[in-house]
Parts: sequence; structure tokens; C-alpha cells
Amino acid sequence: LKFRELRKIKNVEFKEKIIFKNVYFKHNDNNNIFFNLNFHINKGEKIGLVGNTGAGKSTLVNLIMGFLYPQKGEILVDNFLISDPSKTDLLRKWQKNISYVPQNIYLKDGTFIENIAFGIKSENINFDKVLEVSKKAQIKNFIDQTEKGLFSKVGERGVLLSGGQAQRIAIARALYRNSNVLILDEATSALDNFTEKQIINSIFNLDPSLTLIMISHRLTTLRYCDRIFHIQNSKLEEVTYEDISKIMDKFL
Repeated sequence: LKFRELRKIKNVEFKEKIIFKNVYFKHNDNNNIFFNLNFHINKGEKIGLVGNTGAGKSTLVNLIMGFLYPQKGEILVDNFLISDPSKTDLLRKWQKNISYVPQNIYLKDGTFIENIAFGIKSENINFDKVLEVSKKAQIKNFIDQTEKGLFSKVGERGVLLSGGQAQRIAIARALYRNSNVLILDEATSALDNFTEKQIINSIFNLDPSLTLIMISHRLTTLRYCDRIFHIQNSKLEEVTYEDISKIMDKFL
């Protein structure tokens, strides 16, 4: 698309597929993390990603989000090429579709409600929606027990919270955005199995058109995925749930 045509696009509406075509990627002078990678993710699919530390799981989601660019090949959202670093305006419009919950959670030195409705002016915050997503993220009961509820402070970088509580706040924040694509990068690693199961069930019961991409080392998290990919030796291999326990024994 030409520059003038890009300016006319108000947003990149994700309708069908995220497509990787002959993608090569490596960091600096290291060996290829991905070598001639070809695969796609359909809109509405729930995708699990597993692999050794350093295999490229986070790199893959960073390529999807446009934080990294391949050295060769193309990444497309439907007919939009998002792997061209010269098309930053198009890329920003694609990124508005995505909510990302990373391993390292950032919380501002503010209240629970400010951290859940992150970046929203106080007069524009939907209070009922904050309550709804905090319940789905299994953090509402904890918030209710604090002195000022949603208006209690979390401390600088969430210092007053446990790791699991911070993760639940970050998940509630992602759900508040109502994005088309939700990416969880080990986002439930600090949770007990019961709480994690409750959150995953809530996420899987959201709008069926939501596309979910999860990096996880837990079998329970991956059980209900539509497809699971194992990243190894610069390749992406689709595997069954039954294969996962054998694979995980090798890198856990």
C-alpha cells in the first residue's frame, strides 16, 4: 500500500489470519532463531507455545506484535504487511488490536482501578467493566478486602502485591481493553493451579472471536488450546496435547 492509502486506513481490522511467509530471524550475529518459518493463526484460535528457554517463544510473539522485524520473509495480518519497518503508521494500527501480558509486569504507583483501566482518564473509566474484568482475573476478592477497595494503592511497581496478585492485575488490564488478540507470555506462572484454572476458564469463555496466544510451561494451561506449537531448532512444529508431557519432560 502507498503512503496516501495507508493514511486513509483508520484501523487494521483483523478478520481472518496472521500469516508468516518464509520468515528468517536472528539476533545480531547469532544463529537463526527462525529459519524459513511458514505458519498461520486463524482469527479466534487459541494457540499454545512451548519450548526450551531461549528457543524463541517470546521472539515469535514480538514478531507478531511488530516489536521485532524479520531479516527475510513477510508477516501479514490478512492483506496488511506488518513486517515492513517503514510502515510504522500501519503497524501502530495493528498493535491497537493486541493486549499483551508479559512475564515482567509493570504497575504504576497508583490505585487498583488506575492500573486496571491503565491509560484511561479517570472520568472515562467504566467502573462496572473494571469490576467485571477483576472478577474474571480472580483478583476482585483480594481488592475487596483492602482498605479502600479499587482505590487502594498498589505501591511503586506493585511492591505491596505478591507476584501472583500483580499477574492478575495485568490480566484484568488486558481484559479491560477488549482486544481482538490476547497474548499471555508466562502470564500465570506465579499463580496456584486452582486460580490459574479459573482465569483460563474465564478467558476461554470470552468472545469466541478472540485470538489467544499463550506461552506456557504448564499442561493445565494448554489443555484447551485449539493448536499447540513446539519451538525447537529454529522450527515450529505443531504437536498434540498428548505429545506435550513427553516434550516438557525434556526442558522442565
